[in-house]
Amino acid sequence: MKRAFTLIELLVVIAIIATLAAILFPVFAQAREKARQTSCLSNARQIGLGVRMYVQDYDETFPIWHAYSKKTAAIHYGIEIDIQPYLKNFQIFKCPDDSGGPFQRMDVPGTASYFAAYGSSYYFERRCFSVVNGFSISNNTPTTRATSIVSDPSYARPAESVLMRDEMFPWFNPAVDTAGYWGYQGFYQAWHAQGGSAIFADGHAKFLVGAGQLRMLFKDPAATVNY
Repeated sequence: MKRAFTLIELLVVIAIIATLAAILFPVFAQAREKARQTSCLSNARQIGLGVRMYVQDYDETFPIWHAYSKKTAAIHYGIEIDIQPYLKNFQIFKCPDDSGGPFQRMDVPGTASYFAAYGSSYYFERRCFSVVNGFSISNNTPTTRATSIVSDPSYARPAESVLMRDEMFPWFNPAVDTAGYWGYQGFYQAWHAQGGSAIFADGHAKFLVGAGQLRMLFKDPAATVNY
């Protein structure tokens, strides 16, 4: 006599598989996100080393600052261009979780990430780089800010001064940041679930997991302006 599964037995097996899937899928998702965080931090560390090599080659002077210089422009300027000879890989400037944001999609239509729009997922802190009046680019327009050359001796606390960071952190969310300290409506879009990478003036990088960690850091060489 041939044996076969009954309908009830099949339904029980399907139910067990569905339960296991419901348990394991979040675990797999967390593992993938952790891998993306690790990849982002690895990129940040390499960028930090690239900046340090540039500084050593240019008499301890930091690269010239440019911000939101559109890749669609006739001439694209960016810090990633200056340190490319040391990195030889533009993809290092792409955070694996860079899914863009409302401002970027409005500013550069047709792009799905900050990397695609501006050449970098990482925000360059203006005060921590050299600025050249009439040459440094801000939103594809030469800046009228006074020329300011930043060098290694300019830094009072280089291990606590942030050169670059992920464009988005979870606590930039207006639903969390009700006081508007970190951003503004129409800017934020979730990237990493738990934090973001930061690159420091001494070349090291760290994955920050709390707003308090970032607020204790400095965004100028003299270590007088906190986040």
